[in-house]
Amino acid sequence: MTDRAIVLIGPMGAGKSSIGKKLARALGVAFTDSDSLIARAHGPIEQIFREHGEARFRELEAAAVAEALAAGGVVALGGGAVLHADTQRALREHRVVLLTVSERTIAGRLRDTTRPLLQGDDPIARWREVFAARRDLYDSLAEATFDTSTGPIQDIVDAVAAWAQEETT
Repeated sequence: MTDRAIVLIGPMGAGKSSIGKKLARALGVAFTDSDSLIARAHGPIEQIFREHGEARFRELEAAAVAEALAAGGVVALGGGAVLHADTQRALREHRVVLLTVSERTIAGRLRDTTRPLLQGDDPIARWREVFAARRDLYDSLAEATFDTSTGPIQDIVDAVAAWAQEETT
């Protein structure tokens, strides 16, 4: 492994945190989730959105991402973290993996979601809009893409780990 982090990006519900934990274990490195850093330091994300708005959340998120990237290992970013220009610049120094998921699969994963950007009458339609708006940015930042829609999670972890190890040899 190099000192560059492996960074997982992608839409809400793609499995970045779940896969990231297992990937870090498989590679024998630390795991950091930017959303967890924010929640630990500032309280629940839903509360930050409600009390301070999305703009303030994005400021806190950019700082958490910088901290996570500095720590190295495997880093899972919140779906919108890539929107910040500082984060986009910082990602150029790391290995970035886009995790995608189908709309059909996401419907089950987001049942009863509390995610602030998906509140309203039709969370799946909102997810579709958010993903479509960010897709080109995700694609431009990622070196590799893995779909998480089907199959055992361990198969996805193994595929990403194999990619990461190929990149260091």
